[in-house]
Amino acid sequence: MSETQNTENNTAKKTPIDGNFYKRADTHIQLANSHINETCPPADATNSLMFASSRFNAWITAMGFKNAEDMKAEKDEVIDFFANQYKYMLEENFDNYVANFEQFITDAKKSQEKK
Repeated sequence: MSETQNTENNTAKKTPIDGNFYKRADTHIQLANSHINETCPPADATNSLMFASSRFNAWITAMGFKNAEDMKAEKDEVIDFFANQYKYMLEENFDNYVANFEQFITDAKKSQEKK
């Protein structure tokens, strides 16, 4: 997978981003990429990354509530928020990969061959 610096993502339309947004995202992508090897296929790395993201999102959400009952009452809204954010970001990145397929995939394959 190529780093997010190669994208022209408009996630700011949904949630505000700061100047380090892409740097942090690239760091997570680099970590996930570092796990891909002969015993860990890309699907396993992405599943771990999605689980970690969901676990972190649940923790961040919980930190904003006074008690479990209040958190439970907001469950559908919170899940809808994160699902909509993910869908928006995935659509933007998917479209970016379609538009830049040859460049991104050629670069990614070259990078994998060096490993």
